[in-house]
Amino acid sequence: MTHEVILAGFGGQGILSAGRLLAQAGMHDGKQVSWLPSYGPEMRGGTANSSVVISDSPVDSPVLNSCNALIVMNKPSLDKFESWVVKGGIVIIDSSIIDRDIRRDDIKSFLIPASKMASDMGNKAYANIYLLGKLIAERQIVSLENFEKALFEILPAKKHSMIPEEMEVLKVGMKY
Repeated sequence: MTHEVILAGFGGQGILSAGRLLAQAGMHDGKQVSWLPSYGPEMRGGTANSSVVISDSPVDSPVLNSCNALIVMNKPSLDKFESWVVKGGIVIIDSSIIDRDIRRDDIKSFLIPASKMASDMGNKAYANIYLLGKLIAERQIVSLENFEKALFEILPAKKHSMIPEEMEVLKVGMKY
């Protein structure tokens, strides 16, 4: 099985970190992975996207022209990448930022008010974790155990105390 995922939004929303977490967890699952970040020169506030491939077989190229899963955290990204999702794919939308659903009937969408939920919790950085939770629930792309391992490896040691709460946020996203 090959999962081709694009995560897209504004710089500062954790798009690149979310992609890196997925790739790291995929490696722990024994999969072949690639992670390709892309961002504008202004980064925070500019556009950012990340392509992640997690596969049972070697990854031919980290560059994606289509995907079977899309996570979007701003409307320009939905407008740009919706057409990239293959038939039967999924789109996970931060509905507290994006005011529309998908315009296609051959893919499935999930609208999660992730930024609002994260803000209500007191930590806006959790928005991407809610969305990753839904991706993991829908596609079983990585295991929870290895996602937690990835958090410990990617996050700086001073933020490790947040990991139990992040795992709870991930589980809420899975059930949303």
